[in-house]
Amino acid sequence: MTAVDKPALGMVLKGYPRISETFISNEILLLERLGFRIHIFSMRQPRESFSHGSIKQIRAGVDYLPETLLIPLPRFFFHNFLLALQIPRQYFQTLKTALRRFLRTHKLATFKHFLQAGYLVHKLLPGKGVVHLHAHFAHSPTSVALFAGRLSGLDFSFTAHAKDIYTSDRRQLREKLAMARFAVTCTEYNRRHLTGLSDGDAASIHRVYHGIDVDLFSAPPAGDRRTGKHTILTVARMTAKKGLPIVYKAIRRLRDQGVALQHILIGDGEDRRLILALIRELGLEKDARWLGTLPHHIVLEHYRQADLFVLGCRVAANGDRDGIPNVLLESMAMNVPVVATTVSAIPELVEDGKTGLLVPPDDPDALAAAMARLLTDSQLRRQVIINGRARVSRQFHNRKLIKDLADIYSRSIPELKLGS
Repeated sequence: MTAVDKPALGMVLKGYPRISETFISNEILLLERLGFRIHIFSMRQPRESFSHGSIKQIRAGVDYLPETLLIPLPRFFFHNFLLALQIPRQYFQTLKTALRRFLRTHKLATFKHFLQAGYLVHKLLPGKGVVHLHAHFAHSPTSVALFAGRLSGLDFSFTAHAKDIYTSDRRQLREKLAMARFAVTCTEYNRRHLTGLSDGDAASIHRVYHGIDVDLFSAPPAGDRRTGKHTILTVARMTAKKGLPIVYKAIRRLRDQGVALQHILIGDGEDRRLILALIRELGLEKDARWLGTLPHHIVLEHYRQADLFVLGCRVAANGDRDGIPNVLLESMAMNVPVVATTVSAIPELVEDGKTGLLVPPDDPDALAAAMARLLTDSQLRRQVIINGRARVSRQFHNRKLIKDLADIYSRSIPELKLGS
């Protein structure tokens, strides 16, 4: 059997490639190295002008779905009409499913996802050798995979991450769990939540941490910090759940206490104007630098120069929250001690006083105090640096974790025939 003839796993992604979703591209690359053939169906074109180097190593073919509804409507109708003629009963049964889901939420996106699924099945799927569909994120990509699965007769599964779990309609998510062959999620906190939604049926819900390439994120053992200003680093999207206002209020408290520091923020997002205005309001223009989105090799250099990494994660008003931010794993692997909050699954990685320091969310005084401890207590600092890297190496190395994920795929999808 040639590589082209080998059965393929169809990955439905919200966008590809995306700078903020390195964990997905790394997963695809590692699965390919284990012998899986993958074909990507992306709901969006790339939106950044650059991508990580690992993207060039991925062999998977990529097809892009029309992103919007109105302009490509003739294409959607053409392919859906032909598909309806081919499989009338299956098509209208799936349309009934879409209508039922629409009546729950009254979101027109449901019909866009249905039409995208019809386009995928009629236009893109033939000849690809796809035997199973797997979506990353439990919201729109899984909706497309659900409809495409019913239209094509293929089973589907999905990986749930963070925002997609906690901002989704619980009824819609419960139905997806019931209809999927299996689901994967990246934290134990998430797995317990999803198990509750599925009425305690945990057998088909698997926890597999994302992990990182520990060999890539490596740095010489950290000694006592350099003299001069402390460099405090945050890598985060500028969005409510990251708690950046709390970070900057804590930075202001440290400066008022006479701590010489500079804070560097890498990332961008919808709250950019709010955050930059807060920096000015707090009088931190000389102490805080915003660098925007950067390629990975430049981010690595900032890790090497940092004395401390801080993240103020919180539960946003809409329920959105982080799982385990990969930047915490990266920092700990790079011998940069971390201060974070007790939100969601972060304590599954950061053990207070052992692998980092944890504080309650929305508490700038506690955050400032923890940051000061790790900047000044050399014994504690050395301890969390050593323990932090050891924790990441032992439990969060992606080359170990990918074998757990591959085992789930192999057991759950015998059609993939890895040994062929």
